[in-house]
Amino acid sequence: MSDTKACIVQRDRTVLLECGHPGFEEARGKLAHFAELVKSPSAFHTYRITPLSLWNAASLGWTAEEIVDALASISRWEVPSALIQDIRSLVGRYGKLRIEAGKAEAGKLRLTASDPQLLDEVLAIPAVQASGLRRAAPEQAELDAIRRGRIKQELTRLGYPVLDLAGYHEGQPLQLGWKAQGGSFALRDYQQAAADAFEGVAGSGGSGVLVLPCGAGKTVIGLGVLQKQQCECLILTSNATSVGQWIAELTDKTTLDPSQIGEYTGQKKEVRPVTVATYQILTHRRSKEDEFEHMRLFNERNWGLIIYDEVHLLPAPVFRATADIQATRRLGLTATLVREDGCEQDVFSLIGPKRYEMPWKELESMGWIAKVECTEVRVAMEPELREAYAYAEGKEKFRIAAENPGKLEVVRRLLAKHPDESILIIGQYIDQLKQLSESLGIPLISGRMAHKERGRLYESFKRGEIRVLAVSKVANFAVDLPDASVAIEISGSFGSRQEEAQRLGRILRPKTGNNRAYFYALVSQESKEEDFAIRRQLFLVEQGYEYSVRYDSDPGLFRSGSSHERASSRPAKDRPIPDLKEASFRP
Repeated sequence: MSDTKACIVQRDRTVLLECGHPGFEEARGKLAHFAELVKSPSAFHTYRITPLSLWNAASLGWTAEEIVDALASISRWEVPSALIQDIRSLVGRYGKLRIEAGKAEAGKLRLTASDPQLLDEVLAIPAVQASGLRRAAPEQAELDAIRRGRIKQELTRLGYPVLDLAGYHEGQPLQLGWKAQGGSFALRDYQQAAADAFEGVAGSGGSGVLVLPCGAGKTVIGLGVLQKQQCECLILTSNATSVGQWIAELTDKTTLDPSQIGEYTGQKKEVRPVTVATYQILTHRRSKEDEFEHMRLFNERNWGLIIYDEVHLLPAPVFRATADIQATRRLGLTATLVREDGCEQDVFSLIGPKRYEMPWKELESMGWIAKVECTEVRVAMEPELREAYAYAEGKEKFRIAAENPGKLEVVRRLLAKHPDESILIIGQYIDQLKQLSESLGIPLISGRMAHKERGRLYESFKRGEIRVLAVSKVANFAVDLPDASVAIEISGSFGSRQEEAQRLGRILRPKTGNNRAYFYALVSQESKEEDFAIRRQLFLVEQGYEYSVRYDSDPGLFRSGSSHERASSRPAKDRPIPDLKEASFRP
């Protein structure tokens, strides 16, 4: 036993990490590989070891013994023997079921188990029986190739992760290389490592997710994988702005002719050797009773690779379509695997396991993304607003706090604090953003704005002609604004961790000079907005970011060069995270 270590490891798969301990950073780095942060109160961060966190660790090459050894190296007391057994059992399940090639001419695959008893257990599950699995040998069952995705999805949900070694079809060949740009273009070292990790070894690659921070160049990594595969490709992304950015990168960095690149959105329906489409167009239908007519895009050409950009946003209908195309290589790109709908297991089973992850702070230390100071600003509510808040219920209570008019003056003073910076003001509610836009005389970009006008404003912001831009949720994802160095979040989407990560990501591009950026989250004092803000910040806290808490009455908050004052502020982690029941507050 040693009382000098930072963690208390508990039988129920939770790990308490002492925040003020000298070994805090080392322990946090180790836990990030196989556990997830669930709470960050003052004295201890709480992590949970889950089956999915262990299986993703296994997919990255961690063994059960390495995980147990890592826990033992940071645990104040002996790791509970029952937990060690759980870890060995769960990690041991990864790879004990394999899907392998079968009779190609008959459209069959084999599900192979490590022993007959395991296959007995699997075949006894009613949902598996309904999938049409047929025993062919003591350790093998036969399945129809078309059911490859659905059986993987079902078995993962039941706690039996499947290693898919059945291989992939090559797709239609397509020649492309890197375009010379004053020399030969090359991926950065970590970008090349991510692309190589997707390839895998011994037939294990070809599907999976690469997790890197916003600003790390995930688009370029996707191009690197495509250049390696040399095949026709379907790229799915979150919005039309992102479609334009992918097409611009393809045109700028590869030898593809523009005629070989197609846009498939609400405005255009081009199907070409490399086609870039939005999730929205794929899930569009005339009514709830109609079919998703654009889902046929998955079969329009002989795609050899499908890239799912912002894979954490994948809609349920696209999951269902993906289940039927498991013979096509699938690459997921994301800054966070967090999904507020709890469908991380579907990403794991249908897109593939985590193949590579680059910690945010590690990339920051290398200078590839900016260093960000995060501040939560508590804004007082006027007596009349406080009274209206007290009598409101549910979602209305949250919205009153989120749209607190007192935030306008705070924004005004923060703009004055950063007179030479490019600033994004990000919000959840259009009425609030409109009022702010009119009061400050700054342009507003929302989903209602035409894409052409939206693009014009983005370009003006990039050129420095516009210094401050108000944006709605359309700027949460895949918007390339490299010079933005300050983000002011005036309202958020309840407790969405992925949204907070994406919003901070808008200012992560490396900056000239001191390579610093600033993120402000404005929150009404003593309201439900405080509770949800803590929840939103959770993923970033796990990545090593800390929020200082300041109050709108603090004049030091609005003075330039006040970093020394921030050190005395009470960090966000000094507040307990309440048990939130988000379902009653979802819009």
